Amino acid sequence: MPDHSPVEALVVRARAGDQNAWDELVKRYSPMVWSICRGYLASRQDIDDVAQRVWLLTVEHLSGVRQADRFGSWLATTTKHECFRTLRARRDHLNVELPPDITMYPDDKSLSMDQTLEAAERDAALRAAFARLSPACQRLISLLIQDVPYAEISARLGIRIGSIGPTRARCLAKLRGDPELAALMDAGTPAPGGDRRG
Repeated sequence: MPDHSPVEALVVRARAGDQNAWDELVKRYSPMVWSICRGYLASRQDIDDVAQRVWLLTVEHLSGVRQADRFGSWLATTTKHECFRTLRARRDHLNVELPPDITMYPDDKSLSMDQTLEAAERDAALRAAFARLSPACQRLISLLIQDVPYAEISARLGIRIGSIGPTRARCLAKLRGDPELAALMDAGTPAPGGDRRG
């Protein structure tokens, strides 16, 4: 399906009953669903319940998502609506009249829906691209992210200290060159994980 975006291709395959495509959609978008729920709901039980309802609704309505490439937006909107439904039910159950801005909207520090969606898509694409790197690159980047000193990286991985910088540069170039990540960057989402100087 060369004409489809990676997400659109996954949605089309999931609609056709491809379990691997469904699993990948859940893996990709679960962090976004959780992030939205945490922005609106205080109770862990409510967050769990809403997240589960969202995925059940997704199973029921996946064939009705008109634009497969907008699946993330549809899922974000569905999650927000389910959060609102839970908040309304909680408010009605408690018989408390709270201002709508307290019961229906996250605080001002919360990310907008678009920002949350972009972050989830970027993070999912980055995780997928990272998983496609060689094990050696994965180990090196993981140690660099943890701010492990070069001397310790050298000892752990059995490479010379002078080779760490050039190897890091090659690994990051492979990561940035990943087709899915490159497509996301071409679409205007900021590139994840800039070059780090050690």
